[in-house]
Amino acid sequence: MTGLQAPSFWWRGTGSPASILLAPFAALYGRAALRNMARGERAETGVPVLCVGNLTVGGGGKTPTALALGRAALGLGLTPGFVSRGYGRKGRGATMVDPARHTAADVGDEPLLLASLAPTAVAVDRKQAARLLTQERGCDLLIMDDGFQSARLAIDYALVVVDARRGLGNGRVLPAGPLRAPLPEQVQRLQAFLVVGEGPGAEPTVRLAARANRPVFEAAILPLAGERLAGLRCLAFAGIADPTKFFASLKAVGAEIAEARAFPDHHAFTRAEMDALSARAWREGLQLVTTAKDAARLRSGGQAGQFFLAECEVLDVELRFSSPLQAQRILAETLEAFRHRRLA
Repeated sequence: MTGLQAPSFWWRGTGSPASILLAPFAALYGRAALRNMARGERAETGVPVLCVGNLTVGGGGKTPTALALGRAALGLGLTPGFVSRGYGRKGRGATMVDPARHTAADVGDEPLLLASLAPTAVAVDRKQAARLLTQERGCDLLIMDDGFQSARLAIDYALVVVDARRGLGNGRVLPAGPLRAPLPEQVQRLQAFLVVGEGPGAEPTVRLAARANRPVFEAAILPLAGERLAGLRCLAFAGIADPTKFFASLKAVGAEIAEARAFPDHHAFTRAEMDALSARAWREGLQLVTTAKDAARLRSGGQAGQFFLAECEVLDVELRFSSPLQAQRILAETLEAFRHRRLA
């Protein structure tokens, strides 16, 4: 959810008064979502397309998953390219992301992270981004970061990421719950689930996958070089879909979170907000710590953002499958599905 925080009742039982009151609007939203999925263009790209998506809005770990699959693809000798809508950016046309030239306002924060690994193109119309990657960069595999429900491209393999802590929430469709479309129809269109982390949402997802005869893969998001933060008293801040995951990662590396500040996903920090965070940290003797995604926005936010970022430590993370063979299997099945579709 760009610019908003998900309401807490989404992640509780279906009996929430707010959820019940919003049920009629959810029914309308669900019908519109199904219509979009059924009538999607599903444009042919000429190469295999692996979609990394969510059944719910925000916070599942799509971008770290896409990066992990991109690394695995490179290891297999493939030339992957990332397709993204580029949420929060200016403009709607297709752009090949250049981290040395573009800012988060130009292309979005997540595409800047993706482009650090492999060619990345952004566009509201994803087939335009796909065309840039295949024709200009010679990519022989496209990995879509999101876009499962849009049905703009012909998808060979849809991997749906589920956060094990939150699961599928109350199971209701927006705005009564976090689902992007009715659950049965979404499950029909996916090839596999990826459960990230540990928590109460894992078991219901496994049961759902078993009923639908879909495989379940497992992964964890692990902090990188976090030992340097062990013992530090921190003011942690994050403008991502689920800031609590970042705060948990900080605690896992031994940092002491004296204060935690959560901002909306894709949040563009103002000068006043940066000044307030900096002053608070100096006054209390705290180390500012943020996420790689927030750092991408700050780094491209002009001189004020860059000066503020210089005061911060950045805790980067990496998604790792429970076995490298899982990523290889997903890629192999994507390639096989593409060959089968082209011969059909």
